Amino acid sequence: MTFRRVMPAEWAPQSAVMLTWPHPGTDWADVLEQVEPVFIAIAEAVLRFEHLLISCEHVIRVQELERTLNRYAREQGLPGRVVCVPAPANDTWARDHGPLAVQKNDGLTLLDFRFNAWGGKFPWEKDDALNRHLANAGAFGTTPLEAVDFVLEGGSIESDGEGTVLTTSECLLTPTRNPAHDRAAIEHLLSEVLGADRVLWLNHGFLAGDDTDSHIDTLARFCSPDRICYVACDNPDDEHYGALSAMAEELREFRKRDGSPYQLTALPLPDPIYDDEGTRLPATYANFLIINGAVLLPIYGTPQDEQAVSIMADLFPDREIVPINCRALVLQHGSLHCVTMQIPEGVVAP
Repeated sequence: MTFRRVMPAEWAPQSAVMLTWPHPGTDWADVLEQVEPVFIAIAEAVLRFEHLLISCEHVIRVQELERTLNRYAREQGLPGRVVCVPAPANDTWARDHGPLAVQKNDGLTLLDFRFNAWGGKFPWEKDDALNRHLANAGAFGTTPLEAVDFVLEGGSIESDGEGTVLTTSECLLTPTRNPAHDRAAIEHLLSEVLGADRVLWLNHGFLAGDDTDSHIDTLARFCSPDRICYVACDNPDDEHYGALSAMAEELREFRKRDGSPYQLTALPLPDPIYDDEGTRLPATYANFLIINGAVLLPIYGTPQDEQAVSIMADLFPDREIVPINCRALVLQHGSLHCVTMQIPEGVVAP
C-alpha cells in the first residue's frame, strides 16, 4: 500500500466552520459593538449550510450565543447545528490558530501547529493552546489532534487538494517564526506533514496594514486545482501597484503539473480604507471563505464591492455568493477568512 498525506482543498466537504468569538479581553474591546454584528452575520450565513463551532473565553457570552444561534437555526428548519465551548483565547483569528486537516490512509487527522502571533507581535499563549482545549472538550469528536512543533498559520498556505501548496516567502521565511528552517527545510516539512509535493512560492505582493507578513489568503487563492484568483492593482499611483504587478507576473509564470499555465482571475483592490490614525487597512476580496454550497465574500462599502460579487459568481457558479460587510474586521487588520477555519466532513457532529 502507498501511504500518502494530502491537505484537503477548502472546497472539499465540510462538517463545520470554527469561530473564536471576540470578548472584552481582546483588542476588539473598544469596538465590540461594531464587530460582533459581523461575527453574527458570518455565523448565521454558515448555519444555513453546515455546523458551527464557537469558542469564547466568557462563559456567559458562550451561553447567550448558544441560545441565540440555536434559535436562529431552528427558525431556518436546521436545528442542532451549533456547538459552543468556553475556552480561553487571546484573540479571534481562527484561521491562524485553528487546526489544519490532513487526509491520511487511515483517515482524517487534525494538525495542531504552533502559533506565536505572527512572529511574536502580540500575546499568543492562550491561542496556541486553544485547539487542545477544544479537543479535550470533545469538539472534534473522535478525530485525532496531532501536535506539530512548527509555527504555521492557516492563512499562510493554500492547498489545491492534490498536493500543491501556494504560499509567500515573505511569511514562511520570516525568522521570527521558524529561524532554523530555510526554504528547503520548510518544503521538506510541508511534504512530510501536509503531503505537499509541490510548493509554489510568491516572492512579491503585500497589503498595507497587514500584520501577517503577507499571508497568501490576502493576496491569491486557489478556486479550483487549475484556477487562481488574485488581488490586482491598476492604479500606478497606489502604493501597492509595483508589488501586486510583480506578483501577477509571478502567477503567470507558475505551471500546473502538466506544464500548462494556471487560469488566472484578477480581483479588484478596494478603494483605500483608513483607521482613525490615518493608517491604511488591509481590505481584500481575496479573503473569502468557501463552504458547503456557498462562498462568503467580504465587502467593505466601496465601489468595487459589486464587481467583486460578480467575479465570485462567475468563479463559483454552483455556489451561492453571500456578501458580508467586513469593514469592522479590518479595523484589527484582518477580514472574513482570517476569523474562520473550516473543519472537514465527519469531524464536528453536535
